[in-house]
Amino acid sequence: MPVWQAIVLGIVQGLGEFLPISSSAHLILVPWLFGWEDPGLAFDVALHWGTLFAVLLVFWRDWLELIQAGAKSVLERRIVGDPKRQLFWALVIATIPGAIIGKLLAHRAEEELRAPLLIAATLTIVGAILWWCDKRGRKVRAIEEMGFGEAAIIGLAQACALVPGVSRSGSTMSVALWAGYTRDAAARFSFLLSTPIIFGAGLMKLPALIHALKGHPVAGDPQLSVAALLSGMAAAAIVGTIVIRWLLAYLRGHSVAVFSIYRAAVSVGIVVLWFLGKR
Repeated sequence: MPVWQAIVLGIVQGLGEFLPISSSAHLILVPWLFGWEDPGLAFDVALHWGTLFAVLLVFWRDWLELIQAGAKSVLERRIVGDPKRQLFWALVIATIPGAIIGKLLAHRAEEELRAPLLIAATLTIVGAILWWCDKRGRKVRAIEEMGFGEAAIIGLAQACALVPGVSRSGSTMSVALWAGYTRDAAARFSFLLSTPIIFGAGLMKLPALIHALKGHPVAGDPQLSVAALLSGMAAAAIVGTIVIRWLLAYLRGHSVAVFSIYRAAVSVGIVVLWFLGKR
């Protein structure tokens, strides 16, 4: 893979991971559209580490406060009355469904759910759900009000993002908006929740990246240069950081309609190309 292709895919990852448009779908669609070689597992891991750096760069202060609050809640055996402690444990609860389902089904989803028409369907359906939840939600609740039951449902929604086209941020923001949280709170909880999931997935697949950096890719992966791997990672980190900050500001005064429209437009484009013979 040329370095410029790695940078393009890194940009796609940085945009798609945090905007509610599905990074996994776009990382399948872009090579499919242009006839590029599948970059393989190691490159996917590099991109996810890039977006992990992005979310930590934006939210490192939040995570320090949350971890401190979580540790105090264990030592003092008390959660009620402290919004930070409640938010920490809500994030822990929301992480569990995605961690379990991801461990059991991630490989199967990566292998079997890559068909462009399936992606077109999920892009459209989840885009419509996102729009509906945004329209119907009261948008009055703050992130510190997150209940444990709601967190568990959001965690289940996050697990659905194993299917390309669903979108981790799109699914989790939809549930949070439906539950009455503000757009800013929904996005913030989604981004915080992405941190342990991206870290866990990256850690599990880290050996593939290490082997690739040493010039010994795992079976089935193409030979990638260190420059390509690091360029993709850097692009994902830089673009991801910009996107997180921009989206939080954008959602304070705008709806998510533009993302639902974009998802529908991409879906139409996929179907048209498929019927024109782009298999």
